[in-house]
Amino acid sequence: MPKRFRLTRRFNTAMTEDGYRRLRRFAQEAGLDEGEALSFLFENFDSVIDDKTFGHRLRMFNSELEARKK
Repeated sequence: MPKRFRLTRRFNTAMTEDGYRRLRRFAQEAGLDEGEALSFLFENFDSVIDDKTFGHRLRMFNSELEARKK
């Protein structure tokens, strides 16, 4: 029997405009709302990310983070 899909956690989050636009586009292409899309991405995180580029992209994001906040 499939697990029942319930959104049990709600939290305020801050996202960049680029990140939010990409989330909305992904959700629309997948036929999901934004919360469902985030649930899918995090439930399947290990199979969704590319291990070869993830570390590099995370380091780049972190190195640019302070400048982007200004």
